[in-house]
Amino acid sequence: MQELIPGIIYCFAALFIILDPLLSVPIFSTMTKGQTSAEIHKQAFIAVAVAGGLMYLVLIFNTAIFNILGLKLPAFQIAGGIILLLLGIQEALGIELGHHKKSTATAAGVVIGTPLLCGPGTMTTVMLISKNYGMLIPFIAITLVLLTTWLILYFSDTIQRVLGDVITDIMGKVLGMLLAAIAVQIMVTGIFAYISAM
Repeated sequence: MQELIPGIIYCFAALFIILDPLLSVPIFSTMTKGQTSAEIHKQAFIAVAVAGGLMYLVLIFNTAIFNILGLKLPAFQIAGGIILLLLGIQEALGIELGHHKKSTATAAGVVIGTPLLCGPGTMTTVMLISKNYGMLIPFIAITLVLLTTWLILYFSDTIQRVLGDVITDIMGKVLGMLLAAIAVQIMVTGIFAYISAM
């Protein structure tokens, strides 16, 4: 028990920092703007379910998933970087990518779930803590961080109202630029890692 609690706290903190659900609030609010509370709550659940599903899969199967599919982590980094770059451009410029605004809004949960919440960094973190702490402690930490993330996204409309539309819009555009920069860095890292592994 003495090792269990500190381990859970450490793993929770590491995963919360990597997932950074607070970063997702203005982006999630922008992507679900105009939707009903029920639909926003549904998208929040989808985002956490997608992120959680990937995290649990990585925890249980680790690198076996990539080996079975014949994939390498750098390839996932490049693909995730491209998606993040498109999302960053969309948020920074205030444009809609896709054929219909509704399709983008409907996909909000999936896009937030991965690669924004659960990307290469999150997967790598899960792999590392599972090697150091086994299965139980990371499993509990993942469950707690997913619950926290769901609560933050669930009340994202309330958080948006508190911040106001102007502040949320500014934050969305600034974070869109940051997302684009992060995406470029992820892609560059993935490309170099991919080349090195060849």
